[in-house]
Amino acid sequence: MAAAASTTSKRLAQDVRERAYATLLDSHKMFLANYSLREPLHLSSHQAKLAIKIGDEYSHIQMMPPPKPPLSRKRIKLANGSASTSNQDEKEKTEVKIEDVEDENMNKAIEGAVQQRAGDKRSAGALVEYKAQPAHKAGAIGGGMIQRYTAHQQLILKARSKRMKKPVWHAPWKLMRVISGHLGWVRAVAVDPTNEWFATGSGDRTIKIWDLASGTLKLTLTGHINSVTDLAVSHKYPYLFSVGNDKLVKCWDLEQNKVVRHYHGHLSGVFSCAIHPTLDLLVTGGRDSVARVWDIRTKAEAMVLGGHTNCVSALGVQGAKPQVITGSHDNTVRLWDLTKGATHATLTNHKKSVRSLLIHPKEYTFCTGAADNLKVWKCPDGVFMRNISGHAAIVNTIAINRDNVLVSGADNGTLHFWDWKSGWCFQNFKVKPQPGSLDSECGIFKMAFDMTGSRLITCEADKSIKVWKEDETATPETHPLNWKPSKRPMRGF
Repeated sequence: MAAAASTTSKRLAQDVRERAYATLLDSHKMFLANYSLREPLHLSSHQAKLAIKIGDEYSHIQMMPPPKPPLSRKRIKLANGSASTSNQDEKEKTEVKIEDVEDENMNKAIEGAVQQRAGDKRSAGALVEYKAQPAHKAGAIGGGMIQRYTAHQQLILKARSKRMKKPVWHAPWKLMRVISGHLGWVRAVAVDPTNEWFATGSGDRTIKIWDLASGTLKLTLTGHINSVTDLAVSHKYPYLFSVGNDKLVKCWDLEQNKVVRHYHGHLSGVFSCAIHPTLDLLVTGGRDSVARVWDIRTKAEAMVLGGHTNCVSALGVQGAKPQVITGSHDNTVRLWDLTKGATHATLTNHKKSVRSLLIHPKEYTFCTGAADNLKVWKCPDGVFMRNISGHAAIVNTIAINRDNVLVSGADNGTLHFWDWKSGWCFQNFKVKPQPGSLDSECGIFKMAFDMTGSRLITCEADKSIKVWKEDETATPETHPLNWKPSKRPMRGF
């Protein structure tokens, strides 16, 4: 028994030693490399990286002018006619020779740098090899000459291009009709795609349907238990969507004039809603700092677009990328990728709360409105294009028609009409509250053009709805364009 026990203990000790040795060997292999040393430089990868950086930084000045021939030094004669000595002549010849050699070396170095740049592009996997053309050469296209500009000239042209363009003449707008009927602030408006009626939502918790041609009341919908803040009309189904401060998102069937669906999920008041133009999706945003995407048919919450740190007050939805754009009181605008359910880009140019947002009906651009500026952005990455400055107030809403007339309405009751291309304000005035209202009750909360773009509907704090139209009698002669070009470049931030 004792011999067997001793043999077993020896085997166990040997197994422990073998396992300890194996562990030490694995540890040695694991920590063998010295992590304090940098990895050896991969030459081809480094060359490709340098080629890409050089292309990004210096692509606009890579066509350099031809080198000038080296200038030889001439002897400078003194005023008294005395000639220099032979030693000075030899010294001057030596200096000229040295200078000529230096100029030739510099020219060779420049040519070598251009050839190295082309070689780097080939090594970086460029699809087309760049062949530099001398700057002094020009080719004829359509009977005109192509002019090659130096880097300094390109900067001057870029600065000139930022100056204000000449605006297009637009007819002034005038008040056409005032509609009364709501008992509270009118906060929302939506126009029927058939252009026969429009709907308004108010602080009196009702939704009213009005005839667009005559302005008469057709229908009143009740069901919300707090202020109605936004409306959206479907272009595919006979549905009207409404949101309010009661956290409710309702779908109204206009054939039966009743609610057929509720969308539950928001944790606080809902401020905005929009319908996707091609998919059966509804997007809503509110005080809970998120935008929620709903399936219209199943009432299911498809996704939650989270990232804002304050309430989502403006929404824009389009068929192209980015499909959803949100503006928030955290001064940011976010572009969303619906396929990933994540933020594609975050725009932080605004310094004030973003309260309004629109997508241009013809261009691949969108505009955001805040108390600091109206800003125009380019899709799909949200590249900043220009500012539209001059509306010194809290801009609550903006709208645009197909004639490139941009309108902004503010808290103090001012309406500004802008030319979209140039950003020129061709008309501005302050609306008058209806009789019986206070002078302070002249704020504009929402506005929308009809489908033709010839009528503008504004929702105001004096509980009225105003309809505006263009002055048919106005001409460029009776209402000339009082515009002068600005010498200062437009602000680029």
